[in-house]
Amino acid sequence: MHSRMFVHGFTAALTVALTLAGGQAYASPDSGDQLLAARVVTYDASASAEFRAAVDRGAAIWNESVDAVELRPAATGQRANIRILADNGWPRALTTSLGNGTVYIGREAVNEGYDTVRISAHELGHILGLPDRKPGPCTSLMSGSSAGVSCTNPYPNTAEKSEVEGNFGAALTGPAPAARAVEIVD
Repeated sequence: MHSRMFVHGFTAALTVALTLAGGQAYASPDSGDQLLAARVVTYDASASAEFRAAVDRGAAIWNESVDAVELRPAATGQRANIRILADNGWPRALTTSLGNGTVYIGREAVNEGYDTVRISAHELGHILGLPDRKPGPCTSLMSGSSAGVSCTNPYPNTAEKSEVEGNFGAALTGPAPAARAVEIVD
C-alpha cells in the first residue's frame, strides 16, 4: 500500500515538474504502476499552407516510430511547442530547446523535386534533437537532401529512433534542457 501511494505521489510530482518544464506527461490510466508515458510535444501547422497533410504525416511517422515522445496538433488557442511555416526558401529548423522551435517547409526544395513528407519528417527530426548526417544514404532520414530527389523514404532508421528515444527518455528523468537557439538549414 505504501509503495502504491509512493508511486502515485511520485507520478503526480513528476507530471507537475515536466509540465512546468514545457512538456506534458501523463500516467497510463489502466496501469497504476506504470510511471510515465510519452512526453507530448505540440505543433501548429496552420501556416504550413499546401504542406499541411505532409506535416501531419511526418508527425504521424514519428509517433509510429518512437515511444518517448508524441507529436500532437496544438488545440485551438494553445501555444504550440513547434511552429511550422511554409516559405519560398530552403527547408530548415530553428530549435530553441529539445522539442521546441520553428520548422520551415521551403518551397525551393519541393520545386527541385524533394518529397514533402520526407522534408517534414526530417525537419521534425531536428526539433527532436537529431543533427544532419550528410552525406548519407536514403535509409537515413537525417541524410536529408544528400540522398537525392529520388529518395522518398520518410522513416527514421533504427539509430535515429534510438537517439530520439534517448533524448526524450533522458528528458523525462533529468532536468529540463537549457534554452538554446540553433538554426539547421538543410
